[in-house]
Amino acid sequence: MENDTPVYDCTPGRTPLLVSIPHCGTQVPPELLTRFTPEGQLLADTDWYVDRLYDFAAGLGAGVIAARWSRYVIDLNRAPDGNTLYPGASNTELCPTTTFDKQPIYLPGAEPDLGEIGRRRARYWQPYHDRVAEELTRLRDLHGVAVLWEAHSIRSRVPRFFDGRLTDLNLGSADGRSADPALIAAVAEAGRGGPFALTVDGRFKGGFLTRSNGRPSEGLHALQMELAQDLYMEETPPFAYREALAERLQPTLQAMLQAVLAWVESAS
Repeated sequence: MENDTPVYDCTPGRTPLLVSIPHCGTQVPPELLTRFTPEGQLLADTDWYVDRLYDFAAGLGAGVIAARWSRYVIDLNRAPDGNTLYPGASNTELCPTTTFDKQPIYLPGAEPDLGEIGRRRARYWQPYHDRVAEELTRLRDLHGVAVLWEAHSIRSRVPRFFDGRLTDLNLGSADGRSADPALIAAVAEAGRGGPFALTVDGRFKGGFLTRSNGRPSEGLHALQMELAQDLYMEETPPFAYREALAERLQPTLQAMLQAVLAWVESAS
């Protein structure tokens, strides 16, 4: 696999807030792409354009880290040992072998073995997590507290994971363990102030990045925001961005990030 292309783009911020976008990447090593099925080559389960949706974050002083490589190469939001995040529910792997629609990503016999998974974990997964941890530590040392905002999106209807249409906005806090209760409440209130429905710790409670970095007792807080993709894009190929819809959504996202910063200021 290629060894010279960066794993992520990272712009450090000046406030205690770091926005992480681990599933927006679309790069796949050419030799790996030849092992994908036509369905796999679509990269349909990408968190399309989430980096574009949050293009206002830098203006708020937030740091931003965004993955370059596809989640089909490795899922940066899964546990490194492959343990499931949602016991009893359908889960995808650290190196996914099926799409959200349960279609094979790999041609028969071309799936990664344990050795390859380990190499991908070292090449892609570990550097991303190391940088997130480094940035959060830097921000906490500067400000006394740091907040990780995990920015995600998913198709509004994925029967494999949930029934019917997903709620517009899905705020996850690992059932209240990854962030201060007052921070969770402030962000939820800001989200509900817009024209969208919001749920807290529903089907999506936060992935591994949220759960591993959210340690409120150490001044580290983490929240995940899972968006229904039909709020801002076409959910079928070629997965077009819909500017007018996105512009309607962005003020609510911005209000939630501003609520994070306001909470930090009030708590300091």
